Amino acid sequence: MIIMPLRLLDFVPEALKNTYLDLLILAGLILAIIVQPIAGAISDRSGFAWGRRRPFILLGTILALVFLPGIGLCGSYMAIFVIYCLMQIGCNTAQGPFQGFIPDLVPEGKRGSASGVRALLNMAGGIALIRLIGPLMDRYLIGRESWGLWLSLGVLAIVLLGAMLATVLTVKERPGTGGSQLPLLPTLYKSFKIDAKATPNFILFLVCCFLIFTAWGTLLAHALYYLMDVVRVTEPGKVASELLIVVGICMLAVVYPAGRLSDRVGHRPIAISSGLLGALGIAALYFSKSYGWVMLSGGLLGICGGAWISSQWALATDLVGKGEEARQLGLVNMSIAGAGATSRLIGPAIDFFNAITPNLGYKVMLLACFLFFITGALLLMRIKGRGLTKVG
Repeated sequence: MIIMPLRLLDFVPEALKNTYLDLLILAGLILAIIVQPIAGAISDRSGFAWGRRRPFILLGTILALVFLPGIGLCGSYMAIFVIYCLMQIGCNTAQGPFQGFIPDLVPEGKRGSASGVRALLNMAGGIALIRLIGPLMDRYLIGRESWGLWLSLGVLAIVLLGAMLATVLTVKERPGTGGSQLPLLPTLYKSFKIDAKATPNFILFLVCCFLIFTAWGTLLAHALYYLMDVVRVTEPGKVASELLIVVGICMLAVVYPAGRLSDRVGHRPIAISSGLLGALGIAALYFSKSYGWVMLSGGLLGICGGAWISSQWALATDLVGKGEEARQLGLVNMSIAGAGATSRLIGPAIDFFNAITPNLGYKVMLLACFLFFITGALLLMRIKGRGLTKVG
């Protein structure tokens, strides 16, 4: 959220920065849509002696680390475009199989709590990264001090390497059984296949994920430029990091309790409540006129995000089929990546409406996010089956 928007300002016109940023991230998300389900399906069917998931996590992380320095070395928009896409291939090769760990290793009645812990650790790491990287990238933006960029990339590299080593060395998997022995092409085809009649709840859940993550993706994609253009902060990297820290702290405060609560009352009610709270956070942000109000809105959105992440992932693991965990969770991530891709299409619209009336494009953006949250929450009410009431 911080490195790429500021790095792109080296190569693209100011008036088209939203458009160029969205084209870049859109390409990466399309790759995520393609790579994650394929990697997950191959992982489900793999027969490695040291597990179905860890070999792909090792390979994907190494690929990402190889291409990461290219973000600092590239000298044009096209070069950074190619480097970013190659990194996405590596990251999603690892992430697709990684999603299978919770259904592989956690009993059904504990998945809300496990999802809460997973989200808690993800956000704690994210907050720490943002706090480190935001001020470093401000030095790069304001003073053109390249060391700020390189230190930011170095921090990312250390985190990626450490997470990969911790996973590969400490997670205990059973040896892969080999699963289905279909040839490669049928396996790839089956990676994206969904039986609509057999899994109507799962399909409806994918639509809900798409809508709610489209709202989140739109906010995250354009938050830095929003702070620069609407709130008019002088240190956008620093303020963006502070906003994300507020969001992250509120998420941390609720993510584990929400996961525990979802195990007791059902995963769906918590997910619905989070969607409605997200709409309230957007409404507050729309009427925000100052730094303080922006932070308050961020707090509401953080509570929404914490409740959503823990309950959404627990509900997802309830709805996937036996033996298809990583593939179908890869499809969930495909829906999320598709939402991210859709959220990037609003960049040209923001630039278009801003050209008509200053900051009109950002108002259109917030209205779209509000509608996505509301519609996603309402559709969740139609899902039937496991995870709707108390488990066990």
